[in-house]
Amino acid sequence: MKMKQTIPCRQSFTDMLLELGRKDKDIVVVTSDARGSVTLGGFAKELPGQFVEVGIAEQNAVGVSAGLSMTGKKVFVCGPACFYVARSLEQVKVDVAYSQNNVKILGVSGGVSYGALGATHHSLHDIAVLRTFPGMQIILPCDARQTRKLVERLVNDNHPAYVRVGRNAVPDVYQDDAFDFQIGKANILADGNDLTLIGTGETVYHCCEAAKKLKGQGINARVIDMHTLKPADTAAIVKAAKETGKIITVEEHHIFGGLGAIVAETVVRNHPVPVRIMGIPDENAVHGKPLEIFRHYGIDAEGIYHTAVEFYRN
Repeated sequence: MKMKQTIPCRQSFTDMLLELGRKDKDIVVVTSDARGSVTLGGFAKELPGQFVEVGIAEQNAVGVSAGLSMTGKKVFVCGPACFYVARSLEQVKVDVAYSQNNVKILGVSGGVSYGALGATHHSLHDIAVLRTFPGMQIILPCDARQTRKLVERLVNDNHPAYVRVGRNAVPDVYQDDAFDFQIGKANILADGNDLTLIGTGETVYHCCEAAKKLKGQGINARVIDMHTLKPADTAAIVKAAKETGKIITVEEHHIFGGLGAIVAETVVRNHPVPVRIMGIPDENAVHGKPLEIFRHYGIDAEGIYHTAVEFYRN
């Protein structure tokens, strides 16, 4: 599938941080040995007094970030998601979430972005784990424009947050800046009453493309961009359950504990309807390029389309 690509969300994130950091000296960026991976070279060169690099020591990076936040700094600790939600998980739990320090964790190359490197570098458990930490916000932007708006919100937000983005350039879901973005408020990208497709992060684009194809079969799918997984927009989920009757969730995450679990928990408590959870099954994901892995597990547009047709008709 050919996709129009813009820039990686990680670059959009750090470009916006630099733009805001020039005006706000309280913005501080901390990273491990990852300025290249996170695209922080420009920030480090232009604002060295607001940049800290600790080397290959993610636990220390989180601890340093927590300490800086206690002095009033607006801290963004950035690096590969697979390390910040595994190797330094205790520091995230205690120094950031439990202590309610104003630290924003940017996990780059999340999900299966490091596709060929395998399970050690995939981060497919992060949502499940971090949503159990009280007070921790979890946000997966779907494209570069939404990422920029997210950074603007986070700079003036005093709560801990985890942001997961991929490594590669992604297609535009939002074609211009004329859209609203609020943490905890889902965006409805397409309306329909036959069933609902709920995506998060990079799967949102694939949900939109699948919905276009479903129209050819006379199936009008509602598409929801659930960019914030904690706090999730439960009102949008319940509304979709009541108005469309069937929900499919699509995520670049294990099928346990992520977006699908959030939706299923919400539906069971409020308005039970059939829910189909699409993601990575209970196995170490196959190796390959990210889109190849998406295709293998049926979480690309084509796979979502076929699942939706079968789910709607049965």
